[in-house]
Amino acid sequence: MLEDIFKAKIPFYNINNTLPVARPGFVFIIGGLVLTAVFFFLDWRVLTAVFLVLTLFTIYFFRDPERPVPPEGFGLSPCDGKVIRIDRGSACPLTQAPAVKVSVFMNVFSVHVNRAPISGMIVRQDYFPGTFVNASFDKASVNNEHNAVMVENGDGRRVVMVQIAGLVARRIVSWVLPGQQLKRGQRFGMIRFGSRVDLFLPPEAEIMVTLGQKVMAGWSPVWRLP
Repeated sequence: MLEDIFKAKIPFYNINNTLPVARPGFVFIIGGLVLTAVFFFLDWRVLTAVFLVLTLFTIYFFRDPERPVPPEGFGLSPCDGKVIRIDRGSACPLTQAPAVKVSVFMNVFSVHVNRAPISGMIVRQDYFPGTFVNASFDKASVNNEHNAVMVENGDGRRVVMVQIAGLVARRIVSWVLPGQQLKRGQRFGMIRFGSRVDLFLPPEAEIMVTLGQKVMAGWSPVWRLP
């Protein structure tokens, strides 16, 4: 499994970010600052202004705020965004077992760092190369590049988070490996410039969100179990 992940060239970073900006954004921010400085010294004012605005937006896009973890008792959203799908007739993509699927779509203004919805051990992680269509389409969950992470809690219940690349997003970033312990609300990855995360939950899960609801990673309640 580890060899497969590295063959897929998913970049890995320190899981515990202590900076207000996610590390995968550094290369874009530094590049933008360099180009802004070059155009400034060349006195190309229009290009200076354009690259300054783009650099400031890049800093905003890769922001990674600290968030307190809510009390136990419910599962959290793995990403910021809007709930676009709740489907009780789904199957887990890794095991084909019956599951409840909750999809959260991130736009370019969302925080794109993904956080663990529950505490537990990562028992499986599968990466699938693919295409890059609009992540709000149904076919994106199968055809697009995606990374599925399965977490098992102390009761043996399993939750799968699937990071799905989109039309603009071209890189899924994973900060975890199978065998690692994740804490509820802990960062486990991000998707550069887009897209969506699908949650596959046990069939008995009581869903606490509605279609169109805005949620926040590591903070908003999404489901609870009896």
